[in-house]
Amino acid sequence: MTSQHVVGRFFDVQGGQVYAHVREGDGPALIFLHYWGGSRRTWIPVLQRLDPGQGFVAYDQRGWGGSTSVPGPYDLEQLADDAQRVVDALGYSRYVLVGHSMGGKVAQILAARKPAGLRGVVLVAPAPPAPIGVTEQVQETVSHAYDNEEAVLQSIDLMLTRGGLTPELRRQVVEDSLRGGDEARLEWPRRGLVQDVSAGVSAIEVPVLVLAGSHDKVDPPTVLADHLLPLIPTATLTVLKDTGHLSPLEVPDQVAAHIGAFVAQL
Repeated sequence: MTSQHVVGRFFDVQGGQVYAHVREGDGPALIFLHYWGGSRRTWIPVLQRLDPGQGFVAYDQRGWGGSTSVPGPYDLEQLADDAQRVVDALGYSRYVLVGHSMGGKVAQILAARKPAGLRGVVLVAPAPPAPIGVTEQVQETVSHAYDNEEAVLQSIDLMLTRGGLTPELRRQVVEDSLRGGDEARLEWPRRGLVQDVSAGVSAIEVPVLVLAGSHDKVDPPTVLADHLLPLIPTATLTVLKDTGHLSPLEVPDQVAAHIGAFVAQL
């Protein structure tokens, strides 16, 4: 199996273009959806550990990374539409959605639509379908998590990680968090976080693997076990060792291994 070249390209979405890294390869292809504050770069440590023949696309969702100039709306339905546009443009007949946190909620929305070609879903530290314990105070606090470098570093240390990031990755998280457009940055805490998409997710028919971080303070394993698994009949839960919410950066070996095993079973 040969290692294919990763190429950068833009994909047309409503109102603009999103930037992506694409690798042609064996199917089903993996569609990577990053967390609120992240970018396609969030997935690089995982992508580097996948089977070298595995096809994938990792793109910057509108308002983030290399897609910051794409205008709104930035709501979850729009982000799901964008993912569908990327899949359609690539012509994938078989693919798996891999969504982290906010990207996990986007993946749930798209999977509930039962799109052609979808073979499975991997939810990494996903936001549950319906908000759990999200008060207005929580929303207000989250909306300021990326106000400046100091705020981002505090978020990394107090909420997002178990402390397992290299200095380079800490810098990357700060850069990505601060690069997001103001509207995109506020859309999640003000609306996406509290949006209830639970009515649709029972329609998901493909296998769903949920990867929860053992020390995740944002979406703990117990919350996902109680408030996500019962809603998606095809879902199973695996707990990742020694990680917080940013498991793709903290424990990429584990994340890549579980994704590889999941795809191999499809």
